[in-house]
Amino acid sequence: MGALRGKVVIVTGAAGGIGGAICRLLAAEGARLVVNDLGCDWDGEGEDPSVAAAVAADLTASGAEVVALSGDTTRPDVAEALVATAVRHWGRLDGVVNAAGTLRDWMFHNIPLEDWQHLLGIHLTGPFLLGQAACRHWRAEAGEGRPVAGRIVNTTSVAGLLGNPGQSCYSAAKAGVAALTRVVAMEMAPYDVTVNAIAPSARTRMTENSTTLPDADPTWDLLSPDNTAPLVAYLLTDAAAPITGQIFGVFADVIELYEGWTPTAVAHNGTPWTLPTIHTRLPDLFTHHPRSYTGPLTTPAMTALFGPDNT
Repeated sequence: MGALRGKVVIVTGAAGGIGGAICRLLAAEGARLVVNDLGCDWDGEGEDPSVAAAVAADLTASGAEVVALSGDTTRPDVAEALVATAVRHWGRLDGVVNAAGTLRDWMFHNIPLEDWQHLLGIHLTGPFLLGQAACRHWRAEAGEGRPVAGRIVNTTSVAGLLGNPGQSCYSAAKAGVAALTRVVAMEMAPYDVTVNAIAPSARTRMTENSTTLPDADPTWDLLSPDNTAPLVAYLLTDAAAPITGQIFGVFADVIELYEGWTPTAVAHNGTPWTLPTIHTRLPDLFTHHPRSYTGPLTTPAMTALFGPDNT
């Protein structure tokens, strides 16, 4: 224990299943925390500032140094206040964990604009604003000649990486998180700031209505959010400095490394393309690939979550 001793980390979604597990482990490893949670329901309705305060109280009772700041992370002033709170209390900021999330599932043709904007806000705008505020702080620190070793861990989803019917909005937001992670990692590398993302599979409030999840095993629950926390904690350590711009799946005892949109086949024509030549040559791209994407690829996590016949 103590791998994060002295580090100051902001965690959003701190009262959720995954966010709470992350907070407990970071505190046990010696991190000082600024915890944020809106205190809303799983679908984003409502607001209760006492929720973040309760998280802080529980962690403080265990001996951790914790400050709570409730608020909506889709607001720039809240993101800036989180960074300012860390610096005001401890004079530094070492890491950000974006774990806040809600869920509103719709088939694409039925998505209300309000829900589209809500999910993009909590899952993509929130990490953008807090990450931006943190990066501005670290750039300023570097400009003053002070050492920087910042860490950002975002939360994406297998739905965003591979797709999942009924979750087009959620998937779009989470795919955006993965893309944002890679670009910010490239931009912040000169400042010794790493940016990575996890795609966790865990039992949380957002999965309570699922009928496909296996029952919890009393000896080891494969879907416990606690299984997610160690990877997040490691990515915040000094030892993880060489790792940046990566997307990890994490589930039970499995860690997956995801590769993004890369060419898997190529067709050369030798002359400018025409519709007839495209009609003739385009099938070359599908020699080893289906012409229609009908569902996500099977991963160990998805097989366990949904069964081998539904992945």
